Order: sequence, then structure tokens, then C-alpha cells
Amino acid sequence: MPRKENKTNSMRLLDAQKIPYTVHRFSPSIHSAQGVAEALGLPPGQVFKTLVVVPANEKGKPLLAIVPGDRELDLKKLARLANAKKLRIASHREAEALTGLLVGGISALALLQKGWRVFLDASAQRYQEILVSAGQRGINLQLAVEDLCRITHAQVGDISRSAGQA
Repeated sequence: MPRKENKTNSMRLLDAQKIPYTVHRFSPSIHSAQGVAEALGLPPGQVFKTLVVVPANEKGKPLLAIVPGDRELDLKKLARLANAKKLRIASHREAEALTGLLVGGISALALLQKGWRVFLDASAQRYQEILVSAGQRGINLQLAVEDLCRITHAQVGDISRSAGQA
């Protein structure tokens, strides 16, 4: 009897929408997009991390920023795009409490029902497909950038900077 593959909610969502994707599995001990890229032998700019961002004044809804593994989120650029005064990246504890997902497994696809605003770094458009978390540590999904944008209603813009750049 063939073993039934365990599907995440993100996979079921993509299946229901008939959106093609490729599953990439790796050690759940890897929590960074950079580490995933190394494990899978892919360019770090093609593996994206999803960050939970909250208003610095604690008023307003959190949002999700999806940026490539080889770059950092630029909070000022994101604030301009999101029309927000000041933002900060949620702590690991806050991110897990807000999403119900573990850091390293936070996924916009797994949070669609929560109505989060999603922002995708414009560098994603250099690729036909990118990898994002499947909503569980150790699993990423590779899908077309346009499909990701369509299903998450992501707003695309320049929201990142080179790692270490102020």
C-alpha cells in the first residue's frame, strides 16, 4: 500500500486552487532561508523567508514581509509601502504567538484565513519560481511568483537591503 504523503495546509490550499508547486524537504533543524538554500543547492536569493512585522506603537495589525534569504528586511522601505509610521520585526516568541506557527515554518500560505497583509520583495520577480515555507519547519514549496502573489494578494515592492547594510 503506498504511503500517503503528509500534506500541510499550504499544500492543500494550492491543490484546491490547482496551483502547481514542488515540495522540498530538508532537516527541520534548519531555520534560515540561507541554510535552506545551502541544503537544497539553490541560490540564496531564490529562497525566501517570511517575517512577522508589527507596528512599533503596538497599535494596528501585524503584517508579513517575504524577503530573499540573502537580504535583510528594510523596515523604512516596508513602512513607506505599507503606509505605516514605524514598524519593527516581531520577536520569535511574538511571531509564534501571532501566527500559531513555529519560526522557520511561518508561511503566508498557511495564514491566508487570518487576512494578513502580505508584502513581497521585488527581487522575487528575477525568478520564474521562488521557494517559501510550507507552514512547517523542514518543508518549503517552490511555486511561480505570480501564483504566490495572486493567492496571497501580496503587494510587491522594494522592501529589502543587502545583508549588513544600514
